[in-house]
Amino acid sequence: MRVEVRHKAFGGTQILDWIDMAVDKGEIVVLTGPSGIGKTTLLRIIAGLDENFDGSVMHPGRIAMVFQSPTLLPWRSAADNLTLTTGADGATVARLLEEVGLEGKAELFPGQLSLGQQRRLALARALAAEPTTLLMDEPFISLDEETATRMRRLTLQVLKDRRIATLIVTHDLVEAATFADRVVMLAGRPASIATVVPIPTARDQRDAVREAEALRAMLPNDTVPPHGNLT
Repeated sequence: MRVEVRHKAFGGTQILDWIDMAVDKGEIVVLTGPSGIGKTTLLRIIAGLDENFDGSVMHPGRIAMVFQSPTLLPWRSAADNLTLTTGADGATVARLLEEVGLEGKAELFPGQLSLGQQRRLALARALAAEPTTLLMDEPFISLDEETATRMRRLTLQVLKDRRIATLIVTHDLVEAATFADRVVMLAGRPASIATVVPIPTARDQRDAVREAEALRAMLPNDTVPPHGNLT
């Protein structure tokens, strides 16, 4: 996947300036930066949900997106949320529900699931589309830390054997260090790429907290408060 944005504005206010970035097959890139900088706007451009910009997006195959909220169909079962939106067959649905830890819950409705389970279902729905590019917009936001940690581990596990180009937005630098092959930092008004930091250490050998501290030291000081997250 490759995106080039030369100009994006809302009304008379320019949000994004020059952004040129790519995500390779099987690579996980984390996009970070202060709130309101334009991260979600950039994801929506890549997903094809916002075509009112100057630039181009190139990607082969399908794009799937996991939003900040699960955005499930509340009047449909967990299984129907996968089949109706992606066309996945019953065997695929059963396999994906088991893979995200929702086996035995195919007939439950979203309102009968916890928030963590709803987020797992949203991830399964994205994977059911068999995407070549996966976009995730703060997928663990509003979860308690224990649940968020389980979701991160689960997400890494389900992505491990899939060669999907994955772009994740987060404010959490430990989360960024947990997932990323590269971290892309947006800064400025209008926003552009300020820093790109590769993390070469294998994910199963990383100390994510230590990597986050090293990452924090490389980012513009005025964008990272003392606790290490970008707000």
